[in-house]
Amino acid sequence: MKVIQLSALIAGAAISVSSYGFELTSNDIQEGQKMPQTFEFSGFGCQGENVSPQLAWSDVPTGTKSFAITAYDPDAPTGSGWWHWVSFNIPAKVTTLKQGADMKALGAIELKSDYGVTGFGGACPPKGHGMHRYQFTVWALPVEKLNLDNNVSAAIVGYTLNSMAIDKARLTATYNR
Repeated sequence: MKVIQLSALIAGAAISVSSYGFELTSNDIQEGQKMPQTFEFSGFGCQGENVSPQLAWSDVPTGTKSFAITAYDPDAPTGSGWWHWVSFNIPAKVTTLKQGADMKALGAIELKSDYGVTGFGGACPPKGHGMHRYQFTVWALPVEKLNLDNNVSAAIVGYTLNSMAIDKARLTATYNR
Protein backbone atom coordinates (compact mmCIF):
# COMPACT_ATOMS: atom_id res chain seq x y z
CA MET A 1 0.00 0.00 0.00
CA LYS A 2 2.83 2.44 0.77
CA VAL A 3 4.32 1.86 -2.69
CA ILE A 4 1.02 2.77 -4.35
CA GLN A 5 0.69 5.92 -2.24
CA LEU A 6 4.25 6.97 -3.05
CA SER A 7 3.63 6.40 -6.77
CA ALA A 8 0.49 8.52 -6.57
CA LEU A 9 2.41 11.28 -4.80
CA ILE A 10 5.18 11.22 -7.39
CA ALA A 11 2.66 11.32 -10.26
CA GLY A 12 0.81 14.20 -8.58
CA ALA A 13 4.06 16.12 -8.07
CA ALA A 14 4.96 15.72 -11.74
CA ILE A 15 1.57 17.10 -12.78
CA SER A 16 1.90 20.05 -10.40
CA VAL A 17 5.38 20.93 -11.61
CA SER A 18 4.30 21.02 -15.27
CA SER A 19 1.30 23.20 -14.39
CA TYR A 20 3.46 25.75 -12.60
CA GLY A 21 5.85 26.17 -15.55
CA PHE A 22 3.35 27.94 -17.82
CA GLU A 23 3.35 31.56 -16.68
CA LEU A 24 1.49 34.76 -17.61
CA THR A 25 3.12 38.11 -16.86
CA SER A 26 2.54 41.76 -17.74
CA ASN A 27 4.46 45.01 -17.72
CA ASP A 28 1.12 46.82 -17.19
CA ILE A 29 -0.71 44.90 -14.47
CA GLN A 30 0.52 42.88 -11.52
CA GLU A 31 -0.88 39.95 -9.55
CA GLY A 32 -3.19 41.17 -6.78
CA GLN A 33 -2.56 44.86 -7.53
CA LYS A 34 -5.00 47.54 -8.67
CA MET A 35 -4.90 48.23 -12.40
CA PRO A 36 -4.26 51.77 -13.67
CA GLN A 37 -7.28 53.70 -15.04
CA THR A 38 -5.84 53.16 -18.55
CA PHE A 39 -7.47 49.72 -18.44
CA GLU A 40 -10.87 51.03 -17.34
CA PHE A 41 -13.75 50.82 -19.81
CA SER A 42 -14.91 53.94 -21.65
CA GLY A 43 -18.68 53.91 -21.13
CA PHE A 44 -21.18 52.60 -18.55
CA GLY A 45 -20.18 55.60 -16.42
CA CYS A 46 -16.46 54.79 -16.67
CA GLN A 47 -13.94 57.08 -18.34
CA GLY A 48 -10.85 54.98 -18.92
CA GLU A 49 -8.90 54.47 -22.13
CA ASN A 50 -10.27 50.93 -22.59
CA VAL A 51 -7.04 49.40 -23.86
CA SER A 52 -5.98 45.85 -23.14
CA PRO A 53 -2.83 45.42 -21.04
CA GLN A 54 0.46 44.08 -22.36
CA LEU A 55 0.64 40.34 -21.70
CA ALA A 56 3.39 37.75 -22.17
CA TRP A 57 3.51 34.04 -21.47
CA SER A 58 6.39 31.63 -21.14
CA ASP A 59 7.19 27.95 -20.65
CA VAL A 60 4.51 27.02 -23.16
CA PRO A 61 3.39 23.39 -22.74
CA THR A 62 4.50 20.83 -25.32
CA GLY A 63 1.82 20.16 -27.91
CA THR A 64 0.41 23.71 -27.91
CA LYS A 65 -0.95 24.61 -31.36
CA SER A 66 -2.82 27.81 -30.47
CA PHE A 67 -3.86 30.02 -27.57
CA ALA A 68 -6.96 31.70 -26.24
CA ILE A 69 -7.12 34.71 -23.91
CA THR A 70 -9.94 35.51 -21.54
CA ALA A 71 -10.51 38.32 -19.04
CA TYR A 72 -13.27 37.69 -16.53
CA ASP A 73 -14.64 39.44 -13.43
CA PRO A 74 -16.12 36.85 -11.04
CA ASP A 75 -17.21 39.64 -8.65
CA ALA A 76 -19.62 41.41 -11.02
CA PRO A 77 -23.10 41.70 -9.46
CA THR A 78 -24.78 39.67 -12.19
CA GLY A 79 -24.98 36.15 -10.76
CA SER A 80 -22.78 34.99 -13.65
CA GLY A 81 -19.72 37.27 -13.56
CA TRP A 82 -18.67 39.52 -16.45
CA TRP A 83 -16.69 38.61 -19.57
CA HIS A 84 -14.33 41.46 -20.46
CA TRP A 85 -12.41 39.71 -23.21
CA VAL A 86 -12.56 36.44 -25.11
CA SER A 87 -10.19 35.82 -27.99
CA PHE A 88 -9.15 32.50 -29.52
CA ASN A 89 -7.28 30.98 -32.48
CA ILE A 90 -4.19 32.95 -31.50
CA PRO A 91 -1.27 31.31 -33.36
CA ALA A 92 1.16 29.23 -31.27
CA LYS A 93 4.08 31.45 -32.36
CA VAL A 94 2.52 34.40 -30.47
CA THR A 95 3.68 34.64 -26.84
CA THR A 96 3.36 38.40 -26.31
CA LEU A 97 0.57 40.89 -26.82
CA LYS A 98 1.38 44.58 -26.75
CA GLN A 99 -0.86 47.04 -24.94
CA GLY A 100 -3.99 47.57 -27.03
CA ALA A 101 -3.26 44.48 -29.13
CA ASP A 102 -4.97 44.12 -32.51
CA MET A 103 -6.21 40.54 -32.34
CA LYS A 104 -7.57 40.58 -35.92
CA ALA A 105 -4.06 41.33 -37.20
CA LEU A 106 -2.95 38.12 -35.49
CA GLY A 107 -5.72 36.15 -37.21
CA ALA A 108 -7.55 35.58 -33.93
CA ILE A 109 -11.28 35.71 -33.31
CA GLU A 110 -12.70 38.06 -30.67
CA LEU A 111 -16.16 37.86 -29.18
CA LYS A 112 -18.37 40.63 -27.92
CA SER A 113 -17.67 41.37 -24.28
CA ASP A 114 -20.57 41.59 -21.86
CA TYR A 115 -20.67 45.31 -22.74
CA GLY A 116 -21.95 44.23 -26.17
CA VAL A 117 -18.87 45.42 -28.09
CA THR A 118 -16.34 43.22 -29.84
CA GLY A 119 -12.89 43.04 -28.30
CA PHE A 120 -11.45 44.07 -24.96
CA GLY A 121 -13.78 45.79 -22.51
CA GLY A 122 -11.95 47.29 -19.54
CA ALA A 123 -12.78 47.22 -15.85
CA CYS A 124 -15.89 49.14 -14.76
CA PRO A 125 -17.21 47.87 -11.45
CA PRO A 126 -20.16 49.76 -9.99
CA LYS A 127 -19.12 52.71 -7.81
CA GLY A 128 -18.90 51.73 -4.17
CA HIS A 129 -19.14 48.01 -4.94
CA GLY A 130 -15.69 47.32 -3.55
CA MET A 131 -12.65 45.69 -5.11
CA HIS A 132 -13.24 43.39 -8.10
CA ARG A 133 -10.86 40.72 -9.40
CA TYR A 134 -10.00 40.63 -13.10
CA GLN A 135 -8.73 37.21 -14.14
CA PHE A 136 -6.60 37.36 -17.28
CA THR A 137 -6.05 33.80 -18.48
CA VAL A 138 -4.06 32.43 -21.40
CA TRP A 139 -5.06 28.95 -22.49
CA ALA A 140 -2.67 26.55 -24.29
CA LEU A 141 -4.70 24.52 -26.79
CA PRO A 142 -3.93 21.29 -28.68
CA VAL A 143 -5.62 22.50 -31.91
CA GLU A 144 -4.72 25.27 -34.34
CA LYS A 145 -8.30 26.52 -34.53
CA LEU A 146 -11.37 26.04 -32.39
CA ASN A 147 -14.40 25.06 -34.42
CA LEU A 148 -16.25 28.14 -33.17
CA ASP A 149 -17.08 31.51 -34.70
CA ASN A 150 -17.54 35.02 -33.32
CA ASN A 151 -21.28 34.47 -32.69
CA VAL A 152 -20.79 31.87 -29.97
CA SER A 153 -21.32 32.86 -26.33
CA ALA A 154 -18.45 33.40 -23.92
CA ALA A 155 -19.88 30.58 -21.79
CA ILE A 156 -19.55 28.10 -24.68
CA VAL A 157 -15.95 29.22 -25.29
CA GLY A 158 -15.24 28.89 -21.57
CA TYR A 159 -16.71 25.40 -21.55
CA THR A 160 -14.68 24.43 -24.62
CA LEU A 161 -11.45 25.83 -23.19
CA ASN A 162 -11.92 24.06 -19.86
CA SER A 163 -12.66 20.76 -21.61
CA MET A 164 -9.60 20.72 -23.85
CA ALA A 165 -6.83 23.05 -22.66
CA ILE A 166 -3.40 21.50 -22.19
CA ASP A 167 -2.77 24.07 -19.48
CA LYS A 168 -3.66 27.63 -18.51
CA ALA A 169 -1.84 30.49 -16.84
CA ARG A 170 -3.63 33.25 -14.96
CA LEU A 171 -2.83 36.73 -13.70
CA THR A 172 -5.44 38.34 -11.43
CA ALA A 173 -5.41 42.13 -11.08
CA THR A 174 -7.96 44.21 -9.18
CA TYR A 175 -9.97 47.38 -9.69
CA ASN A 176 -12.50 49.48 -7.82
CA ARG A 177 -14.21 52.86 -8.26
